[in-house]
Amino acid sequence: MKFDEILEKLGQFGIYQKRVFSFLAFPAVSIGSFCFMVIVILYTPDHRCKIPGLDNDTYEVQGKFHEELLNKSIPLSDDPTLTYDQCNVYDTGSAALDGNSRPINASVLKCTDWVYDKSVFSETFTSKANFVCGDALKTSHIQMLFYFGVLVGDFVLGIFADIMGRKKALCAALALLLVVSASVTWAPEFYSFAILQFLIGASAHGAFMCIAVFSMEIVGVTKRVWTGMFLQIFFGTGGIYLATVSYLARDWIWINAACAIPCIFYLALWWIIPESPRWLISKGRRRESATIIRKVADTNKVTLPESMLEVKEDDKGTHGNLWHVVTSPVLLKRTLILCFDWMIVSMTYYGVTMNAGNLGGSFYLNFLLMGVAELPGYLVGIILLDRIGRRWCNAGSLLVGGVACLATVPTVLLAKTDLQWLTITLALIGKAGSSMAFGVVFIFTGELLPTVVRNAAMGSCSCAARVGAMLAPYIAKSGELIGGEFGQVEPLVVFGGLSILAGLLLLLLPETLNQKLPDTIQEGEEFGRKSNPPFDMELEVEAPFIAKDTDSNM
Repeated sequence: MKFDEILEKLGQFGIYQKRVFSFLAFPAVSIGSFCFMVIVILYTPDHRCKIPGLDNDTYEVQGKFHEELLNKSIPLSDDPTLTYDQCNVYDTGSAALDGNSRPINASVLKCTDWVYDKSVFSETFTSKANFVCGDALKTSHIQMLFYFGVLVGDFVLGIFADIMGRKKALCAALALLLVVSASVTWAPEFYSFAILQFLIGASAHGAFMCIAVFSMEIVGVTKRVWTGMFLQIFFGTGGIYLATVSYLARDWIWINAACAIPCIFYLALWWIIPESPRWLISKGRRRESATIIRKVADTNKVTLPESMLEVKEDDKGTHGNLWHVVTSPVLLKRTLILCFDWMIVSMTYYGVTMNAGNLGGSFYLNFLLMGVAELPGYLVGIILLDRIGRRWCNAGSLLVGGVACLATVPTVLLAKTDLQWLTITLALIGKAGSSMAFGVVFIFTGELLPTVVRNAAMGSCSCAARVGAMLAPYIAKSGELIGGEFGQVEPLVVFGGLSILAGLLLLLLPETLNQKLPDTIQEGEEFGRKSNPPFDMELEVEAPFIAKDTDSNM
């Protein structure tokens, strides 16, 4: 029998599977916090130049120091959101003073030291390393390297998991995550910090990929959508945890420690969870898989005849060549649309959160709400996925989120601070839309592509998503560099416009709900172009998408 048929007898989501899924869900929370933590610890506080010769210079200068601040700091009148120049000071050494003790025709010097507003964070790595003014883009470079690490980690650990097993890959990734996340506390400068963030991204999301694969390989076909979406909820909960810790700690070192310490306990998974029986079967290790299957049956209180343990591998080809997609006009068009969709969904998902500190109001509240907004997005996706279909869920979430992001333009530029609450609400709707789209897109992609090229095409889509994540910090940082009121909404305009475009392109693809999935290139080309037979659980035991093809956002 095939393993999916055995799961029908064992229970598609029995006590044993629920127990294993629960153990896997806790690391997903920490991984979610790591994937957003780079936004927090690289937060750029309000700052200005430190006044030369003023020993007791702080961001809030009062009393006798105020006059000296006025004499040497350059006031800005063209940007109401700033009080003093953040990058330059007057050279008053030889300049004459006017009647108000202000320098006349004084030359301007670049800052070499800064003072920071500590009302939000007592210290971030940005303020520690002075990544401001000419070095401001270094924060975006680090974030880009982090998400490049995500791409590399998914690729390398994916290969490792296929060769050595899901359990070994997961535990190795979590062990590496513990080491590098603890080491980042002692990073002295840009290069070492950037390398460690690259390794954190690789190990954290590589571990999440193993968790996503593992959790879908141990459950039946009808439960994989549920486990996939609920795993995203746990990932989003990591953002809520990070926002809470950030508010309480206020220092990047302690925030990092609060996310790293739980990784110590995740090492116990080596002794708690089994190897994936589906992977063991694929490697011909039938005896080991039979032992695990018997344990599942005992825990689920199911009697399983010994004859059912003669498991055979799926005889359908699950590996394909990307060249098959390139040479097929229909599949190439669909794959390009899906790659663009993945890229924009990932870009918007991370980029809107990165822009939270630029929306005005409380940074902590905005960041917390960005995490909370994910939960209704995933829940709505679960409710609608089997009702209105994959295509409309995916396209509709992008369209709603994109329109919400664009709607922030009039609330900021016309209503200004009077409707700041509405601006934040619209940004949250944009985040909820991208979250729902992220939960649906890999299900839709796996069901639309034929089996023989599914693995290669899903890999291409995953790479496109990582490119979107790497571009997101530069778009978010552009708002800070532009400054002013338009700088608040410029990133949201970009994210919103691209989300609408991606949503409209998705409407060109066929629906996959309740349809027999394509296996061959010919079936893939004909899918959606003629009437497809409905999906029949009695006849079709293949998963909507094979577990090892599954990729996630997080």
